[in-house]
Amino acid sequence: MPGDDIESRGGVVKRNRNNSNATSSGYSSSLTYMIEDTETQWTSWLVPMFVVANIAVFVVVMYVNNCPKQRHTRLVGKCVARFLGRFSFEPLRENPLFGPSSSTLKKLGALAWNKVVLKHQGWRLVTCIWLHAGVIHLLANMLSLVFIGIRLEQQFGFVRIGILYLLSGFGGSVLSSLFIQNSISVGASGALFGLLGAMLSELITNWTIYTNKAAALLTLLVVIAINLAIGILPHVDNFAHIGGFLTGFLLGFVLLPRPQCGWLERRNLPAGTRLKSKYRPYQYVLWLVSVVLLVVGFTVALVMLFRGENGNDHCHWCHYLSCVPTSRWNCNEN
Repeated sequence: MPGDDIESRGGVVKRNRNNSNATSSGYSSSLTYMIEDTETQWTSWLVPMFVVANIAVFVVVMYVNNCPKQRHTRLVGKCVARFLGRFSFEPLRENPLFGPSSSTLKKLGALAWNKVVLKHQGWRLVTCIWLHAGVIHLLANMLSLVFIGIRLEQQFGFVRIGILYLLSGFGGSVLSSLFIQNSISVGASGALFGLLGAMLSELITNWTIYTNKAAALLTLLVVIAINLAIGILPHVDNFAHIGGFLTGFLLGFVLLPRPQCGWLERRNLPAGTRLKSKYRPYQYVLWLVSVVLLVVGFTVALVMLFRGENGNDHCHWCHYLSCVPTSRWNCNEN
């Protein structure tokens, strides 16, 4: 969509466990780890609810958009899939992702710097996470959410994964607003990159209780690198990806540490046996450092944002993180 950015711009367990399926923007990888623990296997219901909510919001957006009644369609072409009536898509010249117009997205809560800062509509930092630019955008993000989120929720429960998802999406929105001020942004990709970041920090903080860790780490790093590389294309909001990833990476150290094996076996030990600490010292250190970085990072970023500062003024090369100009495209619209 010209002039817009999208954020893709989102019982008892024995010895063997598949830890995660990592997918974002169409890329997937299955990471198989082995772990000895006796943790409860949670039933995943929150992630499916997130998927349903995103689909429902998209249906509402298309209903409000009502392409056949849009005056600009006379200039850019006919609506796509006109048999859908008011749910038909904008002309492909306006939106090649089969979705609504940018004006409809902006009206319903898309992330726009001038709205957030000048009109004090900070709620857009949250609402933009639930909006998608089109069917393709929605499908890619929801498939990614299913592959990543359900496995994580089964392992760590809905509270921790819900917090991870929402705060990562918020972190992505904040960083995006600091660096992209002349176009709108929508999508759950920041939250999805937060889940990827949390998978990485979870592997690091629980390093001693995993096997095949080197292969798992390498595979996960490749998946993350590929998805971040997609963000250098035009009209893709890589700052939301990076902000979500960093937020999720730090939150993973806070929310996802596992107790060491000796602690899990405490119930089977003879009375009077000296118990090990629940967590290893390095896990406590990572927890503390991550909390400090999260608090400081969000505080500084929000103060800068609502003071109207442009992050590009403080980092003159950072714009290359979201778009790299080539002979085939330029990055002026980003």
